[in-house]
This record gives sequence, structure tokens and C-alpha cells, in this order.
Amino acid sequence: MSRKRSSNSSKTSSRPQGQTNVISLNAARELKRAQDEDYAYQAKIITMSKLELLNEMVDFQEERTRVGKLTPEMMVRGKVLFRELEKTAETGALRSLTRSYRRHLEFELKDYIRNKH
Repeated sequence: MSRKRSSNSSKTSSRPQGQTNVISLNAARELKRAQDEDYAYQAKIITMSKLELLNEMVDFQEERTRVGKLTPEMMVRGKVLFRELEKTAETGALRSLTRSYRRHLEFELKDYIRNKH
């Protein structure tokens, strides 16, 4: 039994207008390079105490302010840092804050890939 395709199926899309699957290959390569370089950072982060993690978060925010924008490397490192902070948070407020910022960084990474030309 074969299904007949609707002639409108190729003309309409369920994707909201303005969204595409097009990504910048250069941006994807930059992010891949940043992820590859940050395995050492990831190893460093998982061995830190809670106080060291909090200090690292302050350093991250200061770097973000100094640079003026999130670089791909900062986004990747931030995801690692805030994921670990989220896992070790002792209060609901800190867990919520770190989860929120980690998700923000994930969004920024996706947006970077989509919009970098």
C-alpha cells in the first residue's frame, strides 16, 4: 500500500517563520575547537571545592564584563562551570541561579551557531 503525498506538503512548514536549520560552519568549527581545548578546564572544575567554584564563577563574570561579550570559549567554559555549580549547590536559590545561567549559555551557543556568518 503506498501513500500519496499531498501537493502542499513541500510548500508549507510547521516551523515558525524566521526559524531555519542553517548554521554557520565557521561558528560550528570554532565551538568544536573551544570544546576540544576545554577538556583540561573540565578536569580542573570537577576537582574544585565549593568555595573555589564560587570564586571561579566570580572570575568568569569579571572576564565577561571585561571582554564585553561572550566569546565561544567563554560560553563553553561557562557551561562546564555552571553545570558543576548546579550539581554542588547547597541552596535552592543557588541551584536555580546556576541552572538559569547554564541554560542562558546554551541558548547563546545555539544562537551563535545560527547567526555567525
